Amino acid sequence: MLQYRSEDRQGHPFVGPAGNLLRDAMREAAIDPAHVYITNAVKHFKFVERGKRRIHASPKRIKVRACEPRLVAEIEVVRPRLVVALGATAAQALLGPSFRVTAHRELVSAPHAERVVATVHAARRVELSAFVDDLKIVARLMRDA
Repeated sequence: MLQYRSEDRQGHPFVGPAGNLLRDAMREAAIDPAHVYITNAVKHFKFVERGKRRIHASPKRIKVRACEPRLVAEIEVVRPRLVVALGATAAQALLGPSFRVTAHRELVSAPHAERVVATVHAARRVELSAFVDDLKIVARLMRDA
């Protein structure tokens, strides 16, 4: 089953295969999941039908903007010391539509979060070693904060 279908059914982010990959990468990077709040920048699941499968589709900018007030409210309530944006949608929700994860994988600031690290999405298994390396940087930043 696709991770997004799992999320859609359970109503929680990162509960499917991408969530398992994320938790494994966090353990490898020495990040305790108990010290992490996980959410989605866009709260609905956009998909295209492919036979019996629902394949994830990137949300349009208007959908990202529609979810922005809730994301900002979550950040204000949780008050994280550091925000990690997994993938282009999350990064662009926080840092603007022109932000490119492939060009800016570093610590930056955003209007609603003082410290943001953007990295690839956990579902992008092809970049797993780079993802773990990014999370090791996040672990260091968490220790130093």
